[in-house]
Amino acid sequence: MLRTALLTSTLLLVPNFAFAVGSNDSTPPTQTQTSSDCEGTQVWDEKTETCVDAEKSSALTDDDRYNAVRELAYGGAYARALGILDTFENALDDRRLTYLGFVSRKMGDMDTGMSWYQAALDINPDNLLARSYMGQAYLIRGNAMAASEQLREIRARGGRETWAARSLELALRNGPEASY
Repeated sequence: MLRTALLTSTLLLVPNFAFAVGSNDSTPPTQTQTSSDCEGTQVWDEKTETCVDAEKSSALTDDDRYNAVRELAYGGAYARALGILDTFENALDDRRLTYLGFVSRKMGDMDTGMSWYQAALDINPDNLLARSYMGQAYLIRGNAMAASEQLREIRARGGRETWAARSLELALRNGPEASY
């Protein structure tokens, strides 16, 4: 009985753990000092407990930049997010392209946003967030069928229980104003 409960608990944690460590985060970002204490292209550095410039700091990785961009973009700080996106070492990082799309869409440039999402998917067809945001863009444009296709792709690629799937499901159920 105890062994069955332990196995069940472990299996329930595996999908969330797998997506938490990759580019397909399973939860929305949480606010850190990057949002509350830093300015411009600064990112909170846990090691030094200070804000560091994303362009000038050799201590920051593209993973650090990505986490800061997600946080800022979800919080509506689009100009700051764009500034940090410009500092990525790997300009073709599919996560970077995804957030160029996200910020473009949120700032009202749907065509550019869709182009960035497609560029991200051309590099990494398993980028679940790009698929979710593209689906949400389709919904804004009134194309629920294309949005549903992106949700099917997310599920087929192992993302059934991810934030990407849940946010697109919410937008499909409640309308595009519920999108991220």
